Amino acid sequence: MGIFERYAPFVQDFIYRNRWESLRAIQVAAGDAVFNTDENVLLSASTASGKTEAAFFPILTLFSEDPPRSVGAIYIGPLKALINDQFSRLNDLCAEADIPVWHWHGDVAQSHKNKLLKHPSGILQITPESLEALLLHKHMDIVRLFGDLRFVVIDEVHALMRGDRGGQTLCLIERLSRLAGVNPRRIGLSATIGDPEGTGRFLASGTGRGTVIPKLENKGTRWRLSMEHFYITGPQSAEDGETPSDALPPLEAPTDEAPVHADPGMGYIFEHTRGKKCLIFVNSREECEAVTTTLRQYCEVKNEPDRFLIHHGNLSAAYRETAEAVMKDDEQFRTTVTTATLELGIDIGRLERAFQIDAPFTVSSFLQRMGRTGRRDLPPEMWFVMREEQPEPRAMLPTTIPWKLLQGIALVQVYLEERWVEPPKLDRLPYSLLYHQTMCTLASCGEMTPAALASRVLSLSYFHRVTQDDFRLLLRHLLETEHIQRTETGGLIIGLAGERLTSSYKFYAVFQENEEYTVRCRSHELGTICLPPPAGEKIAIAGQVWVVEEVDHKRHMVYCEEIKGKVPAYFGQCPGDIHTKILERMRQVLCEEKSYPYLMQNAVSRLAQARHTARNAGIGREPLLNLGGDMWVLLPWLGTYAFLALERFLKLRCAPLLGLRGLDSSRPYFIQFTMQADRDTFFRVLAEEAEKPFDPLELVYPKEIPLFEKYDEFLPAQLVKKGFAYGILGITEMKERIKAWTDAL
Repeated sequence: MGIFERYAPFVQDFIYRNRWESLRAIQVAAGDAVFNTDENVLLSASTASGKTEAAFFPILTLFSEDPPRSVGAIYIGPLKALINDQFSRLNDLCAEADIPVWHWHGDVAQSHKNKLLKHPSGILQITPESLEALLLHKHMDIVRLFGDLRFVVIDEVHALMRGDRGGQTLCLIERLSRLAGVNPRRIGLSATIGDPEGTGRFLASGTGRGTVIPKLENKGTRWRLSMEHFYITGPQSAEDGETPSDALPPLEAPTDEAPVHADPGMGYIFEHTRGKKCLIFVNSREECEAVTTTLRQYCEVKNEPDRFLIHHGNLSAAYRETAEAVMKDDEQFRTTVTTATLELGIDIGRLERAFQIDAPFTVSSFLQRMGRTGRRDLPPEMWFVMREEQPEPRAMLPTTIPWKLLQGIALVQVYLEERWVEPPKLDRLPYSLLYHQTMCTLASCGEMTPAALASRVLSLSYFHRVTQDDFRLLLRHLLETEHIQRTETGGLIIGLAGERLTSSYKFYAVFQENEEYTVRCRSHELGTICLPPPAGEKIAIAGQVWVVEEVDHKRHMVYCEEIKGKVPAYFGQCPGDIHTKILERMRQVLCEEKSYPYLMQNAVSRLAQARHTARNAGIGREPLLNLGGDMWVLLPWLGTYAFLALERFLKLRCAPLLGLRGLDSSRPYFIQFTMQADRDTFFRVLAEEAEKPFDPLELVYPKEIPLFEKYDEFLPAQLVKKGFAYGILGITEMKERIKAWTDAL
């Protein structure tokens, strides 16, 4: 029997109604794995290839034949918007079979949640944070709600694997499975997985099952890709240059132009979004606000209706959902400026074009953003817009290199040449998450002996690197700080300080959050900001400028009125993590003579300038360059965490031996410093120090407690330092690079 024939009749009808002429390869492979094995399944295929349907067609077929007596499948999605989108898609599919679909997150009405609690059934779509809240507050109902749970589907699994959130998701599934007495199969979905086998092992942790990873032929897709460069002020790199004849897409003549004195990069975007449905991706919420405000001002100057929307995580649900609804409407040609919140999986209809301002940090992010376009038989289309200030005539050498342009080219090239995507980082020491899961376990279970608590927490597969001694140290510290307390019988319960934390809804999340204030204009909630200014000052949010009328610090509320103008927004730090593979390819971009067909005229000219500079200065050939006198620059071409290790290695172990001072990093591109020693002495000292055995903890500054993750501040300092030194710093990679430099001398 073929997979289509094995599907339930209502699934077959759904396929006929949507006029699908045949099943896609991913759907056939998923059907075979779900129907014919008892293993976990990892489905990796390009965006818009039908992975969600591939997973749920066989699941729903099995449910129609043997209905579960509780919630039968949990779908875990990383974003509320993705869950809302999938909810409407799954609802249509399940309606005829009378299989309920529930969604559960912070924006869902309590009445909808209460219906599920009364009649647990069908499919539950939920974020990791809401699942944590459910385990915490409905502990006694878990068996009734999930006693016949058969599948857990984790969407965009790659997005959950680069930090504590993925570990939390695994812990949640294991805790829920133990409480409910079930061992559901796990199905992971992703368009961008760098190490399928490693991801498969991660997905299967604690299940006693293997993971089926269907190997699918990757059909070539033609991209429409362009990359242009702009100086924010002054003449452009190629005022009289020609556009490369084979660049994709060719520049179309705009029907109208940006205002005369517009920022050239913003004007370029303004002109090429007119009459089209587009997304503009940026790398931070601050930039999202600034770009939206600028583009709306251009509409105003040109007496055009506002055609720009905004979407990021600090906006209220109303603003986000409005943008999503407008983008799904095929009759409206609007453009949304967004962060990663529209990067994942949401179908926003016939999107014609995506813009990316500067380079994203990862190949995975580039592919996800590119994949928002190219649906409904259109080719995927992305226009990169690289912007930088014109280098000053007397600028130091490394600051004259267009790092973001090189990074963008490198991201594209490593994928085109090798189909390479970042592998998951699964070797950290997750002490912050250990604190969180310890407190969650104790809060939900009530009094436990130290041995029972250790057994419950340390047996979670994600904590396989955590020792009994580490956990003992943590518990002693939590007792001292009153996060937990000992009862008269010797058991452990949540303490006074812990109670304040665990009772807040913000405790459910393990990703870093800043102290946020809700912003309101009369009855409308606009979103949240960090560090609100005093009354009378201006703020930027929702793509508009507002004047603050009152700040209520006790209730964390900001009241404001809309005004004209422009002001920077601030939502907290937004660090990026770049892999060494990308830095090495950036070096190659500088050194090779190769041309790239997607570069437009300014980008071609700017790259030629950079290559000329690099050739003359020896950048690319030599890692250490003298800038004149005792000023030096080191270009290690290392990713973020190995670069961080090298920076500390130089300061803490090598500086006294080299007379090295004034170390100034532009992470992860270069390090400038003054030095008394010569080039040969520099590399000899580095090699000798790297060969000596040293504890990674020696790369933590003497009085430093490197708070990296959300709950690090509640850990004993010893564990914070150990987690940073052994789990974050790329010391092995740093040592390999130093050895390569020595061997090359």
